[in-house]
Amino acid sequence: MEEQWTYRKAGVDIDAAEKALRSIEGLARRTWRPELLAGIGGFAGVFAIGTKWKNPCLVAGSDGVGTKLKVAIALDRHDTVGIDLVAMCVNDILCLGAEPVFFLDYFACGRLKSEVFQSVLQGIVQGCEEARCTLLGGETAEMPDMYSEGEYDLAGFAVGIVEREKIVGGKNIRAGDVVVGFPSSGLHSNGFSLVRKVLHSSRIGFDAQVEGQNLAEELLRPTKIYVSLVLSLLQELEIKGMAHVTGGGMVENLPRILPSGLGVVVNRREIEVPWIFRFIQEVGKIPEEEMWRVFNMGIGFTVVVAEEEVGKIVKRSVEYGEKALPLGKIVKGERRVLLV
Repeated sequence: MEEQWTYRKAGVDIDAAEKALRSIEGLARRTWRPELLAGIGGFAGVFAIGTKWKNPCLVAGSDGVGTKLKVAIALDRHDTVGIDLVAMCVNDILCLGAEPVFFLDYFACGRLKSEVFQSVLQGIVQGCEEARCTLLGGETAEMPDMYSEGEYDLAGFAVGIVEREKIVGGKNIRAGDVVVGFPSSGLHSNGFSLVRKVLHSSRIGFDAQVEGQNLAEELLRPTKIYVSLVLSLLQELEIKGMAHVTGGGMVENLPRILPSGLGVVVNRREIEVPWIFRFIQEVGKIPEEEMWRVFNMGIGFTVVVAEEEVGKIVKRSVEYGEKALPLGKIVKGERRVLLV
């Protein structure tokens, strides 16, 4: 008698997936805004732009969490990578002055584990709440031949809105302007391929106690979301350019917003580098310049303003519990960062 195959036998449990998806609707509802017309549960989500904007432009971005997921899976702790996912996307679109309005996620796995899925989604919801945007929908894909047991991958998609005349593109940056940085919460979601190799080669477990610190807590500390602070600054000040400091550090990310003929001089002594970076550098014997080309080194987001605006930014940031650090100046030269 020929064997009868079902989708479940092939490794995909439709019933379990449907149950998991139904369970998140109430969770996602926490992020819904009045502009939402139709959200999770249909084939697509609908978000009405409404009358708040006169000449709205949509700004979209997509990103993932990278191999930080390997750490989360190894530690069986999945409650922060969802925040990372939202942060990596909304901080990017924020760089153009956009207010994030909705977010979508893609969760792919070999076999859906409800408790893992729920934990990740809780993080996504928390991230959306911090970013003041709606979790509009997403996709959950169960693919047993693509992923090993226990593995999964994440992708996120954020859409924001900005008035056309308020787009921040860097074109007004001039020599003499000041770069102001906002501290990161740690590694964020970049450089983990190097971090993992360094720890593995030194036989240091992700859950080790290091310098009186819990390494797992530090490795899985979520990426900071800068939305509330930056949107507040945009309402009051002229910000000429913004850079989300991700993979490549300030060395690679700041030049992306500079007009031709301008560079940046950054005083690295102004930055309080978190212990995790120095620990990874020491264990891996990583050259100093390589560290600044890979990691954020303690600065997660930067803005460029005229010199006379710096004091206002510092004062306003304190009100949001943030520390604004003047890091250096825009100078004439090539589009690159000079660390001094």
